[in-house]
Amino acid sequence: MIVDCAIYKDGHRTEGPDDLSDALDRARASGDAFIWIGLYEPTAEEFDLVTSEFGLHALAVEDALKAHQRPKLEVYEGSLFVVLKPLDYDDDADTVTSGELMVFVGDAFVVTVRHGEGSALAEVRRRLEEDPELLKHGPPAVLYVISDTVVDHYAEVAAELQVDLEELEERVFAPAGGGPGNPASAIYNFKRQVLEFRHATGPLMEPMSRLARGGLPFVADSGKPFFRDVADHLIRAHEQGESLDRLLSDILDSHLTQVGVRQNDDMRKISAWAAMAAAPTMIAGIYGMRFDNIPELHQSWSYPAVVAVMSGVDGFLYWFFKRRGWL
Repeated sequence: MIVDCAIYKDGHRTEGPDDLSDALDRARASGDAFIWIGLYEPTAEEFDLVTSEFGLHALAVEDALKAHQRPKLEVYEGSLFVVLKPLDYDDDADTVTSGELMVFVGDAFVVTVRHGEGSALAEVRRRLEEDPELLKHGPPAVLYVISDTVVDHYAEVAAELQVDLEELEERVFAPAGGGPGNPASAIYNFKRQVLEFRHATGPLMEPMSRLARGGLPFVADSGKPFFRDVADHLIRAHEQGESLDRLLSDILDSHLTQVGVRQNDDMRKISAWAAMAAAPTMIAGIYGMRFDNIPELHQSWSYPAVVAVMSGVDGFLYWFFKRRGWL
């Protein structure tokens, strides 16, 4: 469906076009106007009119309709096609969700196609409409502000993930052994959130680098400093994601080591108690044999003597194991 459609002339919004073809011709003729159409999960039939009027490439249109694309930048005859993955963070579920945002940039038009909930194009449009001087630069300015908004939100998501990582760290290394649940499962779940983050930032590095270098159609070289700034922010966000992933791997390794040490301690304790139980059992087993010629068997002091020996052996073993740290 078409969410918004407007003509922008000299940095200001005008009424929406009645006929896309005539409006595009007028925008091209004036030299200081362009059309911006925003769509949300359009069907093929809804997108056909936009495709035919703006001359969008069939392969790019197919990508825009089907979604599930990696961030990328492709140059077609008549338009520039950019795919971004906006991210959103759910505080309640502690999960990262991603949407998809496709941007077609032409000489006098911008077409944005949104899939999912992870983007704020209404905020981008409002930001541009409040800055006519920036909006005067036309379609490249729209692409810049969209990219800048998406990448800046990556930093916010990374900050939320950092807070969650610190909480997870405290849980894993708590003296009680990590609290309720399985810490290893929590670490793997967290790694999935970080992976979702890296899937958005990593592939976008090359497209942003190309925009920062310039030399692309429909994007003037005067925009290079702006896209270079976006690329710098993206690099920082991506490095944060990589740092989170490395720390998670270290936490997982430390947790597994901790579990191994704890299991060894448990085995030592079990072995020590088993040894303390085995000594009296062995003595009792010997004196439990039904032979008449066992020394001191018929003496009055035999029973207390055997109990004393058992207690002495267990006492010695307890002292020995305690000294070695097994108990």
